[in-house]
Parts: sequence; C-alpha cells; structure tokens
Amino acid sequence: MSASSSIHEKHEKFDHERQHVIPTSDFDDPNLAEDAEYLEDDSPYPEVRSAVANTDDPDMPCATFRAWFVGLIWAIIIPGLDQFFFFRYPSVTITGIVAQLISFPLMRAWARFFPRVKVFGVSLNPGPFTIKEHVIITIMANVGSGSAYATDIVAVQRVFYNQHPPFGYAWLLVMSTQMIGFSIGGVARRFLVQPPSMIWPSNLVTCTLFNTLHSQQYAGIGTRGGISRERFFVYVFIGSFVWYFFPGYLFGALSYFSWICWIRPDNIVVNQLFGTASGLGMSMLTFDWAQITFIGSPLATPWWAQANIAGSIVFFFWFLTPILYYTNTWYSKYLPISSDSSYDNTGAAYDVSQILTPEGTFDEAKYKAYSPLFLSTTFALSYGLSFASVTATLTHTFMYYRKQIWVQARRSMAEQGDVHARLMARYPQVPDWWYVVLFVAMFVFGIVTIEVWHTEMPVWAFVLALIVAFVYTVPIGIIQAITNQQVGLNVITELIIGYALPGRPIAMMMFKTWGYITMAQALTFTSDFKLGHYMKVPPRPMFWCQVIATAVAGTVQLGVQSWVFTNIDDVCTKHQKDGFSCPNTTVFGTASIIWGVIGPARQYSAGQIYNKLMWFFLIGAGVPVATYFIQKRWPGSALKYVNWPVVFTGTGNIPPATPTNYVAWCLVGFIFNYVVRRRNFSWWTKYNYVLSAGLDAGLAISTIVIFFCLQFPRDGTIGASSIQTWWGNTVFANTADWAGTPLWSVPENGTFGPATWG
Repeated sequence: MSASSSIHEKHEKFDHERQHVIPTSDFDDPNLAEDAEYLEDDSPYPEVRSAVANTDDPDMPCATFRAWFVGLIWAIIIPGLDQFFFFRYPSVTITGIVAQLISFPLMRAWARFFPRVKVFGVSLNPGPFTIKEHVIITIMANVGSGSAYATDIVAVQRVFYNQHPPFGYAWLLVMSTQMIGFSIGGVARRFLVQPPSMIWPSNLVTCTLFNTLHSQQYAGIGTRGGISRERFFVYVFIGSFVWYFFPGYLFGALSYFSWICWIRPDNIVVNQLFGTASGLGMSMLTFDWAQITFIGSPLATPWWAQANIAGSIVFFFWFLTPILYYTNTWYSKYLPISSDSSYDNTGAAYDVSQILTPEGTFDEAKYKAYSPLFLSTTFALSYGLSFASVTATLTHTFMYYRKQIWVQARRSMAEQGDVHARLMARYPQVPDWWYVVLFVAMFVFGIVTIEVWHTEMPVWAFVLALIVAFVYTVPIGIIQAITNQQVGLNVITELIIGYALPGRPIAMMMFKTWGYITMAQALTFTSDFKLGHYMKVPPRPMFWCQVIATAVAGTVQLGVQSWVFTNIDDVCTKHQKDGFSCPNTTVFGTASIIWGVIGPARQYSAGQIYNKLMWFFLIGAGVPVATYFIQKRWPGSALKYVNWPVVFTGTGNIPPATPTNYVAWCLVGFIFNYVVRRRNFSWWTKYNYVLSAGLDAGLAISTIVIFFCLQFPRDGTIGASSIQTWWGNTVFANTADWAGTPLWSVPENGTFGPATWG
C-alpha cells in the first residue's frame, strides 16, 4: 500500500468526527496514539497537511514598507470595487485572491528593479519578495472584501426612507461597527485559532495559493505526478476568465438555466418549481460560476457540511415550501413563491412611506388604513430557520463542545496544540491592552453616532447589542471553523430590538448591525489570525494591518456608495438594465420594515400572520439535545452525520440567494469533495484548492473587464442590437419565473388577507 493511501485511510474518520468534538491537543484516541510521532510533526488533518507548510523561518522579512504600501493600495481598490458590485445581482465579491495574484509579479519586479536604499531608516527594498509579505498584503486586501454591513444602513435610508445622512455620521457608524468586534476577536482567538481542530477551511484555499506561487514544500501529499500547481492554476484562471464571457455577457441563459421554464414559459406552477429567478430551482443547473459561488466556494467547504445543507434545501425548500404555498398558508398564493421583497394586500411592493409619520416613525392609524406586510413563502420560512439556528447553536455547542471550551479556557494560551502552534509560540502576542484601547475608542464612536444624530437608539440598546455579540462569538466561531458556515445573528437581534423599541427603523438597523456584525467581524479577525497562524506571520503586524486597512476600506466604500447613487440610472429598481437591482439592500430594507417599523409584535405574536414561525425557536433548541442522546444510545445511527446548526443556518442567504445557487453549489461540492476526494485523494489534495482559487480569480477579473469595457461605456449600448437581444439573452426573461408571477390573482375586491389588523 502506498504512503498516501495509508495516510488517507488513517484519517478518513476525521471527516465525520470533526462535526462534533475533537481533542484540541491531547490525542487520547487510541487509533491516533500509534501514529503520535507523525502527528507531532504536522497537523492530524489531511486538508491542513495538503495546504500548510509545517516549517518556519523567523528571520524572513514580513511587515516591510513595500508590503504596507501595496497592501494599502489594495485596501482602496478592492473595497471600492466590491462596494460597486455589491448593488448588482449576481454580485461578484472580489476577494483578496485577486490582490494575491497580481501582487506576486508586481512585488517580484519591485524586488528586482527597485533600488535597495533606506529612507529615514526604512528599507524600500529588503531583498527577495517573501511569502510573509505576501500574506500581509493579502490580508489588507481581504478585510475590505465585500461591503461593510453598516453601509447598507445608509443605503436603506436613501432608498426606503428618502433620507440623506451626512458623511460624518456614516463614517463613525462604519468604523465602530467594523472594528469593535476586533477586540472581541482578540479574546476569542485562544479558542478559535490555537486548537488544531479549528481548521477554518476557507483559509486552506488561500494557503494553497500562497504555497503554489512561492513553490513552498510541505508535508501534505503534494508530490503527486502531473503538471505543477502553478501551471494548473494558470490553465484554470484563463479558462474561467474566457468562459465567463458566455454566461456573463454573450449567453445569459447559461446563468439563468431554467430550461424547463423555456418549454412552458406561461405555466405558473412549472415556473415556480423549476425557475431560477423566483422559483425553487428544481432545474438544478447553472453554468455560471458567479451563481454557484454566490454563497461561497463549494470547493472550500467539507462535504459533510454541504450534505447537511443539501438536506436542508430538499426538506425545507423542495418539500415544505410547496406544501405551505399550495395550501395558501400566509396568503402565499397571491405572492411569488420566492422573492426578496415585501408586499401589501394588493400584491404590490410594500410602500413603507404609507405607514410613517413625518419624523420617520411608525403611524398605527396609517398602518391600519393601509395593509399588513406579506412575505414570499421562502422569505418567511427563512426567518423560521434563522430562529431555529440561534437556539440550535447554543444547545449544540453545549452538548458537543462544553468540555473542549472548558479545557481551552483553563489552559488558555499555555497549551501548544500542534506544530503550527509551537512554531508561532516564538513570536510575541498582541497585548491585551491594545484590544481594550480599540474597544473603548470604537465604543465612543458608537455613542457619538447614536447621540449626536437623530437615530432614536438609546445607549442601553447599544450595550445590549454588544453583549449579544460577545455571548455568541465562540459558539458560532467553532461551527464556522469546522464547517465554513457562519450562523447569522441578524434575525435574533432584529427580534430583540423589534420588541424592545418598535416603530424605530433606524435604531433597529443599528442594533442589528452592532449585534450581528460585531460577532461577524470578531470571526473575520480570528479567521485572519488563523491564516497568519498557518503562514507563521507574527501576531502584532497581523493586528495592525487589519485595523488600519479596515479604516481605509470603510472610508472608500462610503465614497463609492455615494458615487453609485449619483451616477447609475434606476439603481435599486427590480430589473435595472445592468443588474444593479440592489438585492442585499432590498432584503435589508424589507427587514427594517418588518422589525423596525411595524415591529415583530404585529408579525409574530399570538394571533398574527406569522406567529407559527416562533415554534422554530423550540425546535432549534430541542433537536440537538435529542440527537445527542440518540447517538449516545445508538452510536452507529445515521444521525451522527447531522449537524443541526448547519442544517438551519446553511441556507441563510435565501434571500437574496435562491435555491438554485445552493443546489448547484452542492452538486459541485459533491463531485469534488466527495467523489474525487474518495476516488483520487492525491489529485484532490494537490489541485482542489488551486482549482477554487483559479476559478474565483478568473471570474473576478472577467467581471471587471466585461462591465467596464462592454456594459458601462456608451450607456450600455455596446452590442444592444445584436448580443443583448438574441434568444440566448432573452429566453429566460420571457417567463413567469422571471416576472415572479403568483399562482392566484388578487380577488375582485382588490385586496386579500385578513379583514382587520393592527
């Protein structure tokens, strides 16, 4: 038997055990004890061994002037582009991979041609470009990847409430919400970075690309024959770049591949079941990597986690959703089966201005005269799943991880988990007082924001939001570190503030952001620290590069957002000609109406339309406990593969994502992370993460080229008479799926729903 086959078989069981609990440093499992010497020299996980070097050079240059200079440039460019594309569907998030790739030849040229001189004692060219410098640059690019969550508060104020908040208010809000979580991440790092079982799968893609570009040797099974990783990456990158011109510009039907709907474009039931725009995605296929990765790369998520999400899609969206819809639960037949919008009792988009006072608060009399708020079935069900995920996270973490958390809390940073932790022990840690100062500064920013401007948010609500974030950071971090799936706190924070301060939409959005994004940013911080941990970058430069790049990125994104609203016509309308329909802003704004204006008491309390969804809190709390004891009684039960927080939260991007995004994502994950991994483990080990990086990078660059060279110039008229109007770019739009046609028309009296409400 080959060495690679032996290692593969020895660690096959880790895939299932990692769902629940793995010893963080004391390898007490007798099956592992026989291989203790092997594990002493490297990670016990094949994924980590295949992507991460188990050596370090502590004298390697790291936080150099050139690394900071180029990193700050990327902290301007990437956040700006991501904020621009944030308002588009499918939105393309340009991650640090682009910076990672372009920086490599750029910095190699810097090292070769720039004079080796010092200015004020700082070397402008310390020699060959190092992998640690590369990590610093990439992390500075990554912290601004995506859109700062608080920018959506400003966007919703513009689009939904016709307000134009000043830049000072927006800047303080973004800074506080983006960075106050870093201080919590500093506390959580001892639970989420040190233990070997906290893998953080998405970081493995980045590590693989680093090692590929710098030709690093590591202990994983990377000596397989065939073409080099570098050449494989180039081939995939070119292929991805060229291919996206088809679904992204030349043949849009490849993206919205609702082929069954093309056959019966006017059959509403067929379009609802098989559609990709407002349907349930039973067509199953899309040939657009942007659609597949709208919820993240399927190649970076373990198959067992994807299988849990696939089960969630099948049960909740392919089985339960049709039952609820076609039995007219929640008056659903008068609405699209899947949509990210809210509706009134005429089937029109809900007009929040009809229920507001001139001061922007809730007017009960106007509400009773206008309409209750209705949601599509998938949107309503997604709230129920969010309720379940919040309680399931706590009970699942307690049942499966309580011993691990207690041990780690007692041993803290004194415990050295594996070779990577031991190598990192030589570097000085970030002093705790740095985190304290950062917390105090961002706390003051938050107080100024809510007190100086008209937000109607009291200080006690701000403090409560931070407490919620702190309580959930470690439990959710553990789940994300092993599954690549994050449980969102957006719904539970909406519920808390909606009951506490009904009728205050701006306060609701701010509470949600501080409660949810503080936790999310804490986990971003720890995830980046784990990347630095894998790549042996000292913690102190890691801290500063994240803090400074975050401040720069947030400032840039606010400027870009202002430009978008000023220069793009019809932005945030449903079928904007270039795709700038603002799906995320629409969902955010809808939530502000549900939880902030109307309030959950009028939606979810006893006697209200969506009251039955509150049972999901109890379901989420109970099923992990039941599963735990069933597994104890019958260890061989298939329930050992079920992770309830992943089941409930895995589909949390619906809406604005659709079931199509998830189904295609799961199919790709099944092929590579199950079939290929089992049948050709050495190929998967060598190429899987390189494939993900190449596809993502090619898509990102192609999207930029298409938009700025073919769609944006000349007011989008390039190819208007030929490319944009041919069958391949129109067939998917001439369907009931694209129109979001409901099953039933509004009754003759012009309205549906309850006779009275309030």
